[in-house]
Amino acid sequence: MRGETSEGRCNSQTHSGQFVAVDQSVLALLRARKLRKDCTKAERRLWRRIHDRQIDGVKFRRQEPIGPFIADFLAPEEWLIVELDGGQHAEPEAAQRDFDRTRELEKRGFRVLRFWNGDVLHDLESVLLTIQRALADRQRQL
Repeated sequence: MRGETSEGRCNSQTHSGQFVAVDQSVLALLRARKLRKDCTKAERRLWRRIHDRQIDGVKFRRQEPIGPFIADFLAPEEWLIVELDGGQHAEPEAAQRDFDRTRELEKRGFRVLRFWNGDVLHDLESVLLTIQRALADRQRQL
């Protein structure tokens, strides 16, 4: 049982029935940790190719909290977010949420790239090339 408080915290009921205040940022970190542990096949495949500065020396993080959102992959120094979408994102409601989320992240200064999981699984080199081009575009703008 949870309820929102005015300070951006949730009241979570413990097993003993008592309520404790939990900061939203802590919940986001815990959720991100779970998402990293339970990643999809496409996320694992892309991560193997972008972690450890494998693309132009750029550092990526995975399942990184940004405000109320958790980015699948974030290159913080480049202000670039890479999102992977499964088939459920084709549903109209999910597509609208993705659109709104992308606009909000862009308002915060991020560039957002979205790919279908199938693209990562079946044409990873094109996905990597698109990411590399986005990074090069960012460098030209600086």
